[in-house]
Amino acid sequence: MNDAPIGIFDSGVGGLTVARAVSQLLPRESILYIGDTAHSPYGPKPIADVRRFGLEVLDTLVAEGVKMLVIACNTASAALLRDARERYDVPVVEVIGPAVRTAISATRNGRVGVIGTDGTISSGVYQDMLGVHPELTVSAVACPRFVDFVEAGVTGSPEVLAVAEEYLAPLRHAGVDTLVLGCTHYPFLEGAISYVMGPEVSLVSSDTETAKDVYRRLVSRDLLAGPDAVPTHVYEATGASADDFLRLADRLMGRGVSSVRLVQTGAIDIPKGTP
Repeated sequence: MNDAPIGIFDSGVGGLTVARAVSQLLPRESILYIGDTAHSPYGPKPIADVRRFGLEVLDTLVAEGVKMLVIACNTASAALLRDARERYDVPVVEVIGPAVRTAISATRNGRVGVIGTDGTISSGVYQDMLGVHPELTVSAVACPRFVDFVEAGVTGSPEVLAVAEEYLAPLRHAGVDTLVLGCTHYPFLEGAISYVMGPEVSLVSSDTETAKDVYRRLVSRDLLAGPDAVPTHVYEATGASADDFLRLADRLMGRGVSSVRLVQTGAIDIPKGTP
């Protein structure tokens, strides 16, 4: 048994969907969440920058004594997963693999769509993982404005629907029957996305699937919190002010985030010549 917290990291508030799913599945577990609001959003940034920012946050979580790291950001998962698993002694869970596995089992016609940030889609990580299955046809579309809407707290306006219609038109034309929401911000827009795609298209969100992966890893390593554990949920942000994070988290989550403390992440050395 291990009562240390699970460390969860995202570029902003999107990873709160993963934190919520983990707490629902594992109510005795403590959570330490960091939103890297000083550098959000990650999607448009170069991979090297995402890698540097992400490892700085993960270093901070490890220094604070977490027993597991959850990279609750698709862009960061694509950029630094291998580095993280080599760098830290604690288990590292990401959000891409669980969603891919679910999409493979969910599709009926073999046509799978993926939406994500520019960074996630350009990395090709979903296309590569799904593409090893020759029976699947994969269509991927970047939807950068979706994160902007969520970070602004706008999740159900006519403008959101209009942008969703534009972004998702190629996927509807491709006839996908399964759509992976390849960004942890996107579940906040699930209503608009589902409306545009239609009821016959299954949406795959990584939050619940990642929570199941967290459970499996904790059990396999005997890291579950003890039966008498009193869970705590701590939320941190790297930006200059916690007010925006707290206001947006409260608006999107509706509960659970009562305070946010600010933290600073230290600079790390990236070897020369690393892309």
